[in-house]
Amino acid sequence: MNILLDAMGGDNAPDANIKGALKAVKEVKAIITLIGKEDIIRSKIKEFTGKEPEEISNRLKIKNATEIIEMEDGPTDAIKHKKDSSMVVGFRMLKENEGDVFISAGNSGALLAGATLIVGRIKGIDRPALAGILPAYKSQLLLIDSGSNTNCKPINLLQFAQMSTIYLKNTFGIEKPAIGLLNIGTEETKGNDLVKESYKLLKEKSEELGINFVGNVEGRDAFSGKIDAIVTDGFTGNVFLKTTEGIGKFVKRTLTESLTQNILAKICTIPCLPAIKRFKKTMDYKSYGGALFLGVKKPVVKAHGSSDEELFEFTIRQAEKFVENKAVDKMIEHFEQNKILNS
Repeated sequence: MNILLDAMGGDNAPDANIKGALKAVKEVKAIITLIGKEDIIRSKIKEFTGKEPEEISNRLKIKNATEIIEMEDGPTDAIKHKKDSSMVVGFRMLKENEGDVFISAGNSGALLAGATLIVGRIKGIDRPALAGILPAYKSQLLLIDSGSNTNCKPINLLQFAQMSTIYLKNTFGIEKPAIGLLNIGTEETKGNDLVKESYKLLKEKSEELGINFVGNVEGRDAFSGKIDAIVTDGFTGNVFLKTTEGIGKFVKRTLTESLTQNILAKICTIPCLPAIKRFKKTMDYKSYGGALFLGVKKPVVKAHGSSDEELFEFTIRQAEKFVENKAVDKMIEHFEQNKILNS
């Protein structure tokens, strides 16, 4: 297995990307190929370890790419014109079976454009979507779309629900995952036109498509542990995702300050430290890695734009599991054998 990593994408590139790969190569069985400006990657590895890549591991490779897609670049133009960028080179390698999964923390729009234009959509899927994992009460929550499609049609949300069902069933072993539609109320009449029309379509077609649709879900109920996946458009989903991450940081910071504000608080905290550490880990979005692009022919993972070395390490380990579980292969197989609605 060859895990392709965009070494030049993200807010903390290339340092965090490379450090994460250096840690991950000790943990995974796969080859890790760093894609980007080779001279920079080599010098950084030498700076961080005092060694050449070949001296560290025969599973640590470098693929040279002379260009970088910046966050402010137009997605489609960047993919079409920056053909030697780390992102485009990674997509080409993935398409040509020179790699098994591609990870990038770079421009989300360009990642979606590249995944669609170069790797290609699964037949029958109108729009691929980012599926991110979030913590929930004694479980986890799949959020789709978490940021790739800001303007959606009801058919897109129906397909997101179907992809979520297949993904959760085959990858996490959830036989009948509960799929909810994110809304401002649980009533069928609530929401804007997109949500109301999507509700009608989901209610009408769920049984036919094998979707366990449980209706509208308000944001405050999303983490109850009773919902396995939340379906929404990419604009709303990304706001929901970033707000959730922000609340997690706020709670962790406030809890830490409260428990260390004076000597008495510190002493009283000691017996509770194991429980506090478990709570902090649960609230840490870094523990949940990147988001898989569902709907494309090969595994593409969007890492957080602000990923540090720890998150890159985790995302690389997560990507190896994606490939081992054959999440994308099972989805393609399902759509070849079963019915899917399209526009």
